Amino acid sequence: MRWLGHATTAIEVDGVRLLTDPVLLPQVTPLVHRRAVEAPTLDPAHRIDAVLISHAHHDHLDLRSLRLLPRDTLIVVPQGLGKWMTRRGFRHVEEMTVGRSITIGSVRVTATHAAHSGARLPFGPRALALGYLVQGSVAVYFAGDTEVFEGMREIPRALDTPLTTALLPVGGWGPTLRSGHMDPRHAAAALRLLHPAQAIPIHWGTYWPRGLARLRPERFHQPGATFAAESAEAAPGVRVDVLRPGESSFLADS
Repeated sequence: MRWLGHATTAIEVDGVRLLTDPVLLPQVTPLVHRRAVEAPTLDPAHRIDAVLISHAHHDHLDLRSLRLLPRDTLIVVPQGLGKWMTRRGFRHVEEMTVGRSITIGSVRVTATHAAHSGARLPFGPRALALGYLVQGSVAVYFAGDTEVFEGMREIPRALDTPLTTALLPVGGWGPTLRSGHMDPRHAAAALRLLHPAQAIPIHWGTYWPRGLARLRPERFHQPGATFAAESAEAAPGVRVDVLRPGESSFLADS
């Protein structure tokens, strides 16, 4: 698994390569937030089998980034986004609702609940927000954007094997976090519901508003380390790998 920054991860399970919420360019539009770390590159020799979109917010569904991929790439989206995507030229789109599963190569991808607004403001579609569970020889939970919710404890119970890795959002792209997000402490508490072998913090340390780096620099630099410290207290049996954008980690199976 490679973290490319924010909620963008490249997950490989049993030879199937999945990309989550790809935001690959220096700036998120129409916001003024710019990448504070180098933009990632994708190896053209490594074909992406599918893209998993958690929700329609601009920092998770970036049309310009998606257009960097081959137009026949499968794009998995929450219910309410399918027609909107096809009207914008994406030919292979699959809509998902909570609990629905699809097979991609040798892995099964199941949509999970996310406690987050999925509307694309100001005038875009109002769609669901989802997380995704990727199951093969290992099981990976990509939470998208969400608050902690009680139903998280049902996610590992739906698996045939223990949950391998949880990719959990621990921050954002500004000096404050609104409702519908987890900070490091709440993400660590989620581990007590999910019981993964491994946790990797995402959705932090990538984008930052112009001119605000001096105002709240700890909100940009510290969420990963804070999550590791909080997790050591809340769920000491979970291995936490804190990555920098562009770094990789092997998915733990024990």
